[in-house]
Amino acid sequence: MATIMKIIHVVGARPNFMKIAPIMEAISKHNEICKESERINQFLVHTGQHYDERMSKLFFSELGIPKPDINLEVGSSSHAEQTAEIMKRFEPVCLTEKPTHVLVVGDVNSTIACALVAAKLGIKVIHVEAGLRSFDRTMPEEINRVLTDSISDLLFTTEESANENLMREGIPEEKVHFVGNVMIDTLIKHRERAAQSDILKRLGLAAVPLGGATSPIDGKAAKNSTSPYAVLTLHRPSNVDSETIFRNILDALKTVASELPIIFPIHPRTVSRIRDFALEAFFEWSPLYEIGSNATDGETGTGVTSKTGKGIHVVPPLGYLDFLHLISNARLVFTDSGGIQEESTILNVPCITMRENTERPVTVSSGTNMIAGTTGEKILNLAFSSMKNFDFVPASGASTGKAKHNAPPLWDGQSADRIVRILAQQSNDEN
Repeated sequence: MATIMKIIHVVGARPNFMKIAPIMEAISKHNEICKESERINQFLVHTGQHYDERMSKLFFSELGIPKPDINLEVGSSSHAEQTAEIMKRFEPVCLTEKPTHVLVVGDVNSTIACALVAAKLGIKVIHVEAGLRSFDRTMPEEINRVLTDSISDLLFTTEESANENLMREGIPEEKVHFVGNVMIDTLIKHRERAAQSDILKRLGLAAVPLGGATSPIDGKAAKNSTSPYAVLTLHRPSNVDSETIFRNILDALKTVASELPIIFPIHPRTVSRIRDFALEAFFEWSPLYEIGSNATDGETGTGVTSKTGKGIHVVPPLGYLDFLHLISNARLVFTDSGGIQEESTILNVPCITMRENTERPVTVSSGTNMIAGTTGEKILNLAFSSMKNFDFVPASGASTGKAKHNAPPLWDGQSADRIVRILAQQSNDEN
């Protein structure tokens, strides 16, 4: 008798949602047309690693993700406590549901915790976004990536460098599949819906073109406008837990913001560090998110109704569609996030990454990403060069006669379909 494949999908933090959504949708479509014996059953677990009820509901609704079958409600704590608690709560789920596979994405604590539980129970582990390496073991995410890959049975990669990394680490070639980037599947699917967002109006902003640049997705140029702005995301412990580094970054950004407004949808953890280090004066606070206000972390309004002037403007966390529209029309993005490096590459928006390295080198070699580190001088040099002259950024080549940069290989909106075809073939081979 054939064994029906059953996958437990694991999400723990918001970036996971954008990666799981297209996979679950592709499996559902597969199930509509396949034979009963070829079905892939799905079960969704939310660990609650980074959990805000209102924001989670908003993301799930916008991305069309089914309600989780179970929420482990782990919450925030130290790396060790959180990883251990996820393992303790996830093991009974596996014992009850008896999956054939556990699918994890990315590099958060939920990724390694659930992969370890599955491996110890003899359940096959699928890692989506495998093989990415910053080669910086001071990053908790790097440890999670390396360990998860070492115990995975199927490893789906987003760029060719990831395959090379896995080969060097001795992962058998037959386990590794280069499928592209599922997060870009989500971006491509929802880009037109995001364009209907009124976030720019709420912020008193308007879209600005990248020197006539066009997107590698559809070749469309941005609309003309008169209100250029930048977007900032900043949350990594290496940046915000050190007062010296945090101040260095903010000193540079405040200089940029004297000429170009910076919109900062803030991470709750970063708010805490701003309080701890008394850095409130660096920012202009949305009425809904003043440092002493009672605004919730899940508030999705902005409270900004007039034209946004110069400065670093703190606003509450945004939903996926609002944020996608915001960065799509930005002149510049400052970030320490991995996913935003990828999104800005596809959107043709110059991205300044405030880290010493990146695990996503294709965003530098083929995309719009620039590694600035955390020293003010380099951040400023890259920012003002980009503001003054788009020509040095590959994204702007369309207006200069240079070759327009293309999307990285297989970042085409079809990655989840490739994953499901491989899963279906594996299931057939095993039966």
